Amino acid sequence: MRENKGKNTELAGRMYDTSDYQKNDELSNGLAMTHEQASDSYVEGQIGGKIERSSGAEDELNNRGYQ
Repeated sequence: MRENKGKNTELAGRMYDTSDYQKNDELSNGLAMTHEQASDSYVEGQIGGKIERSSGAEDELNNRGYQ
């Protein structure tokens, strides 16, 4: 039981590292995938944003879907 507890705290304390993309274990793959998803969400920004033009004007983003 104690052996598993030590292993669990080791896993829970593990953070993403760039080398996780090259590793083949399940934990590294999960961390790399989660990092990729978080990065994509961060780069996309918010849904109700505005496009800022170099002239200083702001255009609303189109929220309608394509049909």
